[in-house]
Amino acid sequence: MKINIIFEKLSRNPFLKQSFATLLLRVFGVLLLFGFTVLLTKSYSPKLVGQYDFARSFLISVSSICMLGFDQSILYFKGKLASDNAISELKKIYAKMVKMLFATSVLAFIIILMIDDEIVNGYFSDSEVYLIFLKGAATLFFYGLSILNTEVIRALDKLYIAELFRNILKYIPLIIGSIVLLYWNKENYLVDVFFWGFVLLAIVSSALVLHYFRKVKIVKTAYSISSKEIFFKSYPIAISSMAMFLLMCFDIMFLKKYRNDETVAFYSIGVKLMTIVSVVILSINITISAKISEYFSSENKAELTKTLRNSSRLIFGITVPVIIAMCIFSENILNFFGHQYVVAQQAFLILIIGQGICSAFGAAPVYLNMTGRQHAFQVILIITVIINFIMNRFLIPVYGMNGAAIAFVSSSFFWNFMVAIIIYKKDKIIVFLN
Repeated sequence: MKINIIFEKLSRNPFLKQSFATLLLRVFGVLLLFGFTVLLTKSYSPKLVGQYDFARSFLISVSSICMLGFDQSILYFKGKLASDNAISELKKIYAKMVKMLFATSVLAFIIILMIDDEIVNGYFSDSEVYLIFLKGAATLFFYGLSILNTEVIRALDKLYIAELFRNILKYIPLIIGSIVLLYWNKENYLVDVFFWGFVLLAIVSSALVLHYFRKVKIVKTAYSISSKEIFFKSYPIAISSMAMFLLMCFDIMFLKKYRNDETVAFYSIGVKLMTIVSVVILSINITISAKISEYFSSENKAELTKTLRNSSRLIFGITVPVIIAMCIFSENILNFFGHQYVVAQQAFLILIIGQGICSAFGAAPVYLNMTGRQHAFQVILIITVIINFIMNRFLIPVYGMNGAAIAFVSSSFFWNFMVAIIIYKKDKIIVFLN
């Protein structure tokens, strides 16, 4: 009887229906990632797993600069265009973004080429680091394009297809490739397979985006957005995105320098498990991001407040039981990846509890970007990155993985708290759980 009531409420509330459908896809993606991680830790040495996580961190952090925030600003422009009934302009915006993405990716590759390999390898005390950087730089455009395409598909209201790419399809090339490497006894090529997977994803997702754009009804309008406007609306988001990714990469980089690849692998397992909680926050916030922009642009404060209140309650209500379960069974969960991974238990507990606290801030991570306050968000995150860098620099050499976890959680709480204060001062809206 209760189940029927729940389904009836879902059918009557589009927000809840869409949020839960998105969440289910993300949960399936997390389970897929969980299964792949088990395969990786059981079949590959911790050293190779650490190299893969290090390469992944490099690609994510540098691409956040090259993308100039397009993956988030495309949703901002979609909301703005929807309120002006000029959605067909999105295709032109997308084309301009791809050109700028290509230019920044080529520039990044040239910069990496100009750096002396001995300096890079000497800093990390590893002769393979520069080669990883070079291969990653060559993949930047394809990685960025696959991410941008996913958000464009979302902006075109193909939410479930976008979630399919974001949570499932992006892992398929790597999963298949890693299995093939095991069969051929070529495990050392794991990082190469990881990079090449995004070339394939970029091609497939681009074909899909072009297919969807052909179906968009062209409406003649005088409304036009220039490359200059795209850049100036996007680059603050780019700095914000870069800051967010640096918060997730400084710990890996310093663990690589002051510890080893094995430590990177152990700590990264805790971070990946933390995504089980963050997936709830991300899925709901992404679902409402365009709505925040639309309601704010149309000055519909009642619907805006209602959307933020419902999202914060939904996020916190789902994450709390997951956090409690993961804390109770933390040792068993880590042991599932291999007995040596249990050494990350304390770091994992710090990360998961911290993420639970931050979940109470609801839509704080996307609100400022979706309401034209990118600059304010940018300043907060820059300060946060500086704090995170300093904490990682001094805590990791002494406390290792635990120091990295403390730095990440402290930084995350700081920027969420500051954003919540600014939102209340500017709009008199409480995003914190209430």
